[in-house]
Amino acid sequence: MRLDKFLLKSTELTRSQSLELILAGKVNVNGEPVTVAACQVHENNQVELAGQLLVARPSRYLMLHKPANTVCSNVDETYPSVFNLLDIDRPFDLHIAGRLDADTTGLVLATDDGRWSFNIITPHKACRKVYRVGLRDPLATEVVARFAEGVQLQGENGLTRPAELEIISPQEVLLTITEGKYHQVKRMFAAVGNRVVRLHRQQVGSIKLDMEPGQWRYLTVDEINAFQ
Repeated sequence: MRLDKFLLKSTELTRSQSLELILAGKVNVNGEPVTVAACQVHENNQVELAGQLLVARPSRYLMLHKPANTVCSNVDETYPSVFNLLDIDRPFDLHIAGRLDADTTGLVLATDDGRWSFNIITPHKACRKVYRVGLRDPLATEVVARFAEGVQLQGENGLTRPAELEIISPQEVLLTITEGKYHQVKRMFAAVGNRVVRLHRQQVGSIKLDMEPGQWRYLTVDEINAFQ
């Protein structure tokens, strides 16, 4: 992980305090001062601050049901951050593995383990995300085949990865995708002349949403290991 993140996981320092100490050459890695916050620290490296060997706290893995009008950011913006919902120590040290828009509800996964979250968001791992989508107009049945082949998004080179589309009713569908382009779900339906009016993520990989809006819980060992 990055050196600045290592300090956050092994001390009570804030982000700004950690950066200040690194830039001042106060942090040693394997006996040598390092002044680059992005320097990668591995498990067998020795990191010291003021002569004290630092040991990172265990990583945390959570799921929560994001309500509408909240943001998947570490700071409050126009809407409040979802991290305000977490009754834990230093919630803003976490990050979201696959953000949702402010008006989108549903399952989000939070962690301070960057390698773990990478396995969720990188298209190469083909992690399945399932969305319940409400549409402005009834869906033409041929859209199922078009999504399975991939669609051209405005401003993108090439087609989206094949997606699964299950029609629940003329204006409600389940969409399963394995990538996460910017506003992808909304842009996919725009590409076929429709518009998303409700969007809810109900599953990521094998993890299904099992709680009410605003609730959260720690992931089980099996759930964590499913993304290793």
